[in-house]
Order: sequence, then C-alpha cells, then structure tokens
Amino acid sequence: MTDETTPANDEADAPDVAQDEADAGLEQLRAELNEWRDKALRAAAEAENTRRRAERETNDARAYAIQRFANDLFQAADNLEQAVLASPRDAQDAAVKNLVLGIEMTEKALQSAFERNGLKRIAPQKGAKFDPHLHQAMTEQDVLDVDPGAIAQVMRPGYELFGRVIRPAMVVVAAKRPAAGGDGAANPYGASNDASGATVDTKA
Repeated sequence: MTDETTPANDEADAPDVAQDEADAGLEQLRAELNEWRDKALRAAAEAENTRRRAERETNDARAYAIQRFANDLFQAADNLEQAVLASPRDAQDAAVKNLVLGIEMTEKALQSAFERNGLKRIAPQKGAKFDPHLHQAMTEQDVLDVDPGAIAQVMRPGYELFGRVIRPAMVVVAAKRPAAGGDGAANPYGASNDASGATVDTKA
C-alpha cells in the first residue's frame, strides 16, 4: 500500500527550503556588501590621509623656503623702517620729499609682500601686555605712563609665519615700581627705624 500523503508533504516543504536558501543568499550578500563598504571607507580614509599628508608636506616645504628667504630680508625691512622713522617729513625741498615718499612706499611694498606670503608683523603697541611667546624682553625701564610689566617700547618688530613665531619682537618692559613707603617690606615684629638708625618700639 503506497503512502499518498508523501508527495503532498514534499510539496509543502519545498517553499520552506527555497526560503531558507534565499535567506542564506541574502545574508551572504549583506555580508559581502558590508565587507566592500568597509573596504571603501578604509580606502577613502587612506586617500584623505594621503591628501592631508601631501598638503602638510607641501606647506612645510613652502614655509621653510619662505622662512629662509624672509630671514635674509628682515634686516632690509628693519633698515627701511628706521629710515622711515628718521626721514625729515617736514622737509621743504621737493627732492627730499620725493626721497622720503619713495622710502615709505618701498617699506610698505615689502611689508605687503610679507603678508601675501603668510608673514605677519609683530609690533605691539605701547602699554600692551607682554607675551613671552611673541616678545623678547631686552631690558627694563622706569616708565610712569605704562603699567609695570607691560611693553614700554618696541626695539625691533618680530614676525610669525602661518601662526608660528620665527622672530620674536624685541621690546623694553616697564620696570616694577617700588611700593609706597620705601621698599614696602612690612616689619613682622611691629617695629620701625628712625632716622638715626635706632629701633623704635611702635607698641609702646
């Protein structure tokens, strides 16, 4: 006697097998897709890192070349600035006036060329706060119209290249003023000295 229900069971199980195979194939495709996506992301990240590294190396090489060239021109810039400051601007002679104007225009043109190539001049104003990262204190002076420790005078301007100081500004710093009443040192023992040098007991 044959089992007439067997073909029907096989037919019922067939869709389940096909579904399982489809699900397995779909999972495999998803795994491959994730793998290729990961590879693409890694390749994009590596390309971006390579681009940034090349850009940084190019900027460093450019900055090094500019710095070497600028160092050779700093002395000329300093001389031009001193010439402008010492020029007789109130001269009546036309030739002298034209000479002064030519010096000023040359100094401005040089500073403009510096700025176009990333060089920024460091020349703090009188009374500005002293910054050891930008300024180099050469000496101290007693200055009444400037706060102690602030900049009293710029002896030589500095320069920074792309945010990095390549020559600090040489400055004069206002000296600290003594406190009122001599050296301002308090006597911990509550006594003071008179003009003869003898100790006077202030507690009596």
